[in-house]
Amino acid sequence: MTDNIDQNEVQKFAAIAEQWWDPTGDFKPLHVINPIRAEYISNKIDLKGKKVLDVGCGGGLLAEALFDAGAEVSAIDVTERNIEVAKHHANAHKKNISYHLTDAKSFSNNHKNYFDIVTCLEVLEHVPDPSVLINECSSMLKRDGSLFLSTINKNPRSFVTAIFGAEYLFQLLPKGTHEYAKFIKPYELESYMTSANVRLMESKGLFYNPLFHSATLNNDLGVNYMMHGVKVD
Repeated sequence: MTDNIDQNEVQKFAAIAEQWWDPTGDFKPLHVINPIRAEYISNKIDLKGKKVLDVGCGGGLLAEALFDAGAEVSAIDVTERNIEVAKHHANAHKKNISYHLTDAKSFSNNHKNYFDIVTCLEVLEHVPDPSVLINECSSMLKRDGSLFLSTINKNPRSFVTAIFGAEYLFQLLPKGTHEYAKFIKPYELESYMTSANVRLMESKGLFYNPLFHSATLNNDLGVNYMMHGVKVD
């Protein structure tokens, strides 16, 4: 394992790993937004037969959705309990997904220029250096392959919404899930992508309604947002 891992984050997610597939538990917001993220990706690219890697896969929510859309899915995570939960759920539902307990740098050693698509959603705000992780993701993409990223903007609104609102007011997430200092402004994320030879193709905001537990994509990058890029070299 590399040192671009926050052990506090690993322990945090290990402690609640049993709840990954509970749509009413600590990961309830992810169960709401996961279909929207998966649909966005599949609308951009026909996933049938494509080699896809999900980096920071957690319990496998996105990996299974991409598999259902026809992709050949590999997925990695640094939290052992996450991988155990993901494997168990996939096996129980007869989904042939290749899960690995490893980090992106280690996995990239044998997968340079290998994948058609790499996804890294809701992970960048949990690592010490997101630019390093993006470089590692890019190294595993074929030329013209697609990179999909999502994270949280860094501004007063995102603090109120993603931390105070989600963790304290509406209690949608466990307290301490996010650290404001690790949030990333869109221009910063785009610069990390450019440095990793990935050209930004589109940015989309994601709005989560805590009252109705619904979510939609829009053009407001003020809080949660996604970026789609293509590797150019």
